[in-house]
Amino acid sequence: MAVLDKLRGALSGRFTQDVPEEFDDDYIEIDPEASRGVKSKVQIRPFVIEDFTDIKPILDSLRAGYTVGLINIKAIKDKDLIELKRVINKLKKTCDAIEGDIAGFGEDWIVVCPSFAKVYREASRRFDDRTREE
Repeated sequence: MAVLDKLRGALSGRFTQDVPEEFDDDYIEIDPEASRGVKSKVQIRPFVIEDFTDIKPILDSLRAGYTVGLINIKAIKDKDLIELKRVINKLKKTCDAIEGDIAGFGEDWIVVCPSFAKVYREASRRFDDRTREE
């Protein structure tokens, strides 16, 4: 039994050692008011396209890399479908170049994202829509 007692003493002494002072629980208090002044670099910005020339500020903000654009295409869709196709093709090419993402939602809106964001697409919903059409 003496051997067992020595073994228990050696093992229990090993785990009950004091923790060095450098590993004591130190807490840093963060001032919540200090973090309110910091602005996020990512912007979600609405745009309205009425003709092809309205696309330049959208492309510039996308190329800067910090803007997710919500684009209302109703005005150009009602005005000229050929211009709308030009706008969408230009947006697609720019999104491909910056490795971003583009998607339509609803009848009159397009969302464009830089490379850090992707548009969620529900696979089962697209499948359901196709089966309803048939």
